[in-house]
Amino acid sequence: MEERTAKSPEGESREFVASLEKGLAVIEAFGPDQPRLTLTDVAKRTGITRAAARRYLHTLAKLNYADFDGRYFSLRPRILRLGYAYLSSSSLPERLQPALEKISSLTGESSSAAMLDGDDIVYVARSATQRIMSVSLGVGTRLPAYCTSLGRAILAHQPPAEIDAYLRRVRLEPRTPKTITRKPEFLAALDEVKRKGCAVIDEELELGLRSIAIPLVQPNGSVRIALNVSTQAARVAAKDMESRFLPALRDGAEGLRHIL
Repeated sequence: MEERTAKSPEGESREFVASLEKGLAVIEAFGPDQPRLTLTDVAKRTGITRAAARRYLHTLAKLNYADFDGRYFSLRPRILRLGYAYLSSSSLPERLQPALEKISSLTGESSSAAMLDGDDIVYVARSATQRIMSVSLGVGTRLPAYCTSLGRAILAHQPPAEIDAYLRRVRLEPRTPKTITRKPEFLAALDEVKRKGCAVIDEELELGLRSIAIPLVQPNGSVRIALNVSTQAARVAAKDMESRFLPALRDGAEGLRHIL
């Protein structure tokens, strides 16, 4: 039995269920880059034993949350029930959507809202005018926080200790030749975001893509959500991102201030 009945060395309480933690880690091992995984793949990606991974995977398959073709496992559409449980119980996307649609209407570009979840951002609402990335974006899409405007807009407003911990955990991998990968430069970029009140990403996530994001600052000064506008680099020069899109983003943020 994997349920913890005593306080762990890490300080977790007796209410913490390790088996649930590992089962969720198995689900999260799948993604756009790896929609089909072998048992060995899952064990490596989660850090759990092959025996444990086998039990979790076959349980998911038995409950129709996963498929197994004899070698590869893949998630089934039923897994969407887990995400829908959040969406149906939270009015956050509904409150954000009108503001994003207004931003898109004013700018003619796609607009999104995201939250920080672990070391990634997760899209919680989106108004898309056209597809501008090689990866299809939608509610629930996860992207690295360090090379996205949404991620930087949120990270820049976290306590210094949390930013330090983030940089100890995360490897700043080059997604394009323009991606900031040195930690001193990254910290300088966060300082600039906080000073200017916006984050501009110039082809750091994907070549040909530029985006600008602003944080939604809560009354207590905390930031958990950011709004952005994304555009093709061929349409808008980097130097024009702020003048073109900041007014609409700030207008949208102002409208959300009293309802979030």
